[in-house]
Amino acid sequence: MIGHLSAVLEQIDIPADWIGIRATQTTSTIRSMRDGNPQQNRRTLNQGAMVEVLARGQFGYSATNQLTPEALRAAGEQAYEQAIASSHWAVHSFTTAVRPTVVGSYTSPLDQPFDSLTAADINDLLRQLCERLKVSPDIVHTRAIARTHDIESWLVSSNGSQVHQKLNLIESHLGAIAQSADVTQARTDNGPMAHSYQGGWERFKTADLWERATRIGEQAIELLTAPDCPNDTTTLVLAPDQMMLQLHESVGHPLELDRILGDERNYAGGSFIQPQDFGRLAYGSPLMNVTFDATHSGELASYDYDDTGAPAKREYLIRQGVLERGLGGLESQTRLNIPGVACARACSWNRPAIDRMANINLEPGETSFEAMISSIENGVYMESNRSWSIDDQRHKFQFGCEYARKIENGQLTTPLKNPNYRATTPQFWHSLSQVGDVHTAAVYGTPCCGKGEPNQLVSVGHASPVCAFDDVEVFGGANA
Repeated sequence: MIGHLSAVLEQIDIPADWIGIRATQTTSTIRSMRDGNPQQNRRTLNQGAMVEVLARGQFGYSATNQLTPEALRAAGEQAYEQAIASSHWAVHSFTTAVRPTVVGSYTSPLDQPFDSLTAADINDLLRQLCERLKVSPDIVHTRAIARTHDIESWLVSSNGSQVHQKLNLIESHLGAIAQSADVTQARTDNGPMAHSYQGGWERFKTADLWERATRIGEQAIELLTAPDCPNDTTTLVLAPDQMMLQLHESVGHPLELDRILGDERNYAGGSFIQPQDFGRLAYGSPLMNVTFDATHSGELASYDYDDTGAPAKREYLIRQGVLERGLGGLESQTRLNIPGVACARACSWNRPAIDRMANINLEPGETSFEAMISSIENGVYMESNRSWSIDDQRHKFQFGCEYARKIENGQLTTPLKNPNYRATTPQFWHSLSQVGDVHTAAVYGTPCCGKGEPNQLVSVGHASPVCAFDDVEVFGGANA
């Protein structure tokens, strides 16, 4: 494919400063069971190419689902016309410096390829998981989902770039709903589609898979008779599966440079962060260390190059509580004169790359889970996100979780249903008082981070240890 695209590139006869072609082929399968009955069995192939042109300081784009020389040349000519047209309303004039010359490749770690299981194998596995979830007649609904994606991309450019990347993504979900009289409670496998990774079936058929399914069903039953989370201002301990959402919404999105520039204000909103905050703002407590790490092996959004060819490496976004850099690709970095990361990403061949999160991780501390809980006289421990609400500046938020337990005199005690908490982003992160060690940490992902017009859904990974926050307002469902 690289040779074919390079040959076509030489045939595109337009007076542009730079031309790039990014071709993508995605083969996806989705298998799902509801109450042990098949719901979805689908395999799709999606392929095409985006031609990107830089002329008169502006980028123009045109996509085609035909990879013939004629179609790609026509797309190049259309992209050039778009760049010329947009140059009359330019907000910044770019040079080829924002499209570096890169040559390289990347492949996801993979032990058990997706074709090592037949559709019948997968459906039987999902059916058995539904049976395992139904631990009681009070379980009125079970769901098991497995999705796979083989994504292959090729990038060539007029200044010599040649990048080939092959991603294998596996996404799964287990869930159970319990009901007794007028009480209904749901429990999932660390949150909706949270078990999403790069790799093969070895990331789904893990040693603890059946134990997790049983626990989900048992905890859904447990919640039917649990009291509501109390209303209090107390110490809040969050498990890694809720820290995932906390990082995503109150750190990842506010640091996106296109939000800060105002590009996303019309649809997804802006940010309370200002350009002058980078290098100065105390975002949280000194225990807060957040990294962008697209090189983390097996995490959902890992790669060596973003979709513009910028090389990815691990970077601190926030170090010892101080904001260092934003989540923005080379264009946003140039416009704001602020350091960013290699995070210009597109959801498919028919979308231009925009500023997106990849893997955003909270670095582990030194406190064991036992030491953390034993140090808390009164508090609440929460797991697994079930709802979220945050304003369009990413400042004030309210999150709900599936499952909680009281912390009393250094012990986890009574299970609690309908747990929620709320705060403002700066207040919350400054209240971070304990960060769990590496043994408390876990990696999760979400395939559904939405942004952009037209909308683009991309995959994002998050890793975090257990964390404790002081003086947080918690409340139960009856008083939300």
